[in-house]
Amino acid sequence: MNAPEATADRAPATQVRTLIVDDDFMVARVHRGLVERVPGFTVVGEAGTGAEALEMVARLRPDLVLLDIYLPDMNGIEVLRALRAPGGGEDLPEVDALVITAARDSGTVRQALRGGAVQYLIKPFEPALLTERLRDYARLRRDLETGEAADQDAVDRAFGAARPTARPAKAMPKGLTSPTAALVERALREHAFGGGGGGEGGEDLSATECAAATGISRVSARRYLEYFADSGRVEVRLRYGTAGRPERRYRWSGPPR
Repeated sequence: MNAPEATADRAPATQVRTLIVDDDFMVARVHRGLVERVPGFTVVGEAGTGAEALEMVARLRPDLVLLDIYLPDMNGIEVLRALRAPGGGEDLPEVDALVITAARDSGTVRQALRGGAVQYLIKPFEPALLTERLRDYARLRRDLETGEAADQDAVDRAFGAARPTARPAKAMPKGLTSPTAALVERALREHAFGGGGGGEGGEDLSATECAAATGISRVSARRYLEYFADSGRVEVRLRYGTAGRPERRYRWSGPPR
């Protein structure tokens, strides 16, 4: 990566030196901006592969790694295990890992927790959520470094944030109907599992493509797609172009039937 890096010299004790690991450089830049807006945090570098992440951890010695799971050369869980290997990476310092990924399957979440991830955020997420998690992490870290006893609320915020909780069933918003929702759901399923038209790899589709497949307006399609995303049944991906806002694409993450 050609992103600016800090030197390995430690920043002031109040600064949490952070390394961002994501194979999409646009996403990494977005995360950099979010992190740098939180007082007490500084970004020391960006890595786009697992190997690069391990090399930069050894060289830059960050306090915290924002780690994606989907990397081109190795799984993020493998990176996490390498960071935690007893006696394994003599050049690797102790570092905390906050997983930020689209991976939402229970196996990956379980492996991340067992691997020592301090928190786990599922993409896409509201920027305020990352800010909240970083502040909770910094608060607990500061208490532990100063030798002060951490209260239970602080511990719950830091550790509880790492454990995803099931979202309650969400009532259908006003203006949406069950028959149309079923129509959009069918289009999503067919596109994900049947290799249906227009989308990338026959997996995800945009609001425009959904509108064409169902015969409803693009605005309506977007509302239904966001409803499914809010209920946890659809995964949202951002496709970055050369200009303008990124395109939101939607992929069914539930069972085929």
